[in-house]
Amino acid sequence: MAEVGQGDPLDQGAERSHSGQRHSPESAADRVQLMQRLYAAGLSSRTIVELMPYAVGGRATPHLLARLSAERDRVERRITELAGTRDRLDSVITGATRNLRTGRPCRAGAP
Repeated sequence: MAEVGQGDPLDQGAERSHSGQRHSPESAADRVQLMQRLYAAGLSSRTIVELMPYAVGGRATPHLLARLSAERDRVERRITELAGTRDRLDSVITGATRNLRTGRPCRAGAP
């Protein structure tokens, strides 16, 4: 959903029939494709709506590149956090497995 004042990115150049049906120009297909690619890359719908004005005529702008780079940095930080979570979970699984096999209590940092 678009932010107040930004309008619907799919309505750019679209006309509405008397019944309210949207009739979009061919360029709308390009915008939809870009939006789908950004969504598939993990960007939120809010971020995508914010970025659409900076994808002018299918061409990147400096602002778009800066925002995409910032999003990539955010994803990279999240990957690092998830890798740490996975490593801690592996440790817990190792301890629980040892406990199941030996009956010894699970201990943090046990070899």
